[in-house]
Amino acid sequence: MIKLTHPERRLRDLLVSAAAAWPRKPEQTESLIVRFAGGWVRDKLLSHENADIDVAVNIATGVQFASHVESYLISNPLQPAERFHYNTINRNVEQSKHLETATAHFMGLDLDFVNLRSEEYAEHSRIPETMRFGTPKEDAERRDLTINSLFYNLHTESVEDFTGKGVDDIKNGIIRTPLDPMTTFLDDPLRVLRAVRFAARLDFKITPEVKAAMMNKSVKVSLPRYGD
Repeated sequence: MIKLTHPERRLRDLLVSAAAAWPRKPEQTESLIVRFAGGWVRDKLLSHENADIDVAVNIATGVQFASHVESYLISNPLQPAERFHYNTINRNVEQSKHLETATAHFMGLDLDFVNLRSEEYAEHSRIPETMRFGTPKEDAERRDLTINSLFYNLHTESVEDFTGKGVDDIKNGIIRTPLDPMTTFLDDPLRVLRAVRFAARLDFKITPEVKAAMMNKSVKVSLPRYGD
């Protein structure tokens, strides 16, 4: 369903090999699974190229996995050689950056390393009260739109649609939220503006339920914060 470019293929092979070498702790029952997430998957299904890739892992933080990849490449260098170096972006809740992530420019691709997560928001706040490692389904459901909630599993080389609607919504040109629209928008009202932006950019239709939630007076969008 998704055709990888040569750099994407090399990156996929590297990350799968690095994941296989992950030093799993005795208490861990899961293997480390690496997925590409969100916008890259959406754009690939729309036949649009996208050099920005979110790399999501299940049992490590993004920084831990990026550090592991860096160490793995020292012992297992690529041919031709490629230098991997990552930067850590610290948490800053004041700027709505809720977790520590790692970023890297590698093979001509811009990478963000993150962990799958589940969030619970305080009332009338964009800052999650609690955040923990989540399942792929929980991570998909916390996202703004179904079309942005898809994963590409690097091990099976398949698209994973944990909302059950993302692939069809891309095919049919529909803007829909993974959960009830009021829940999604009250958690973060800026998602209203993202929904409008993607509808305009992709010429997709917004569902009546999403439109109704957008117009609800309980959903208050602070325009100066757009662009976060």
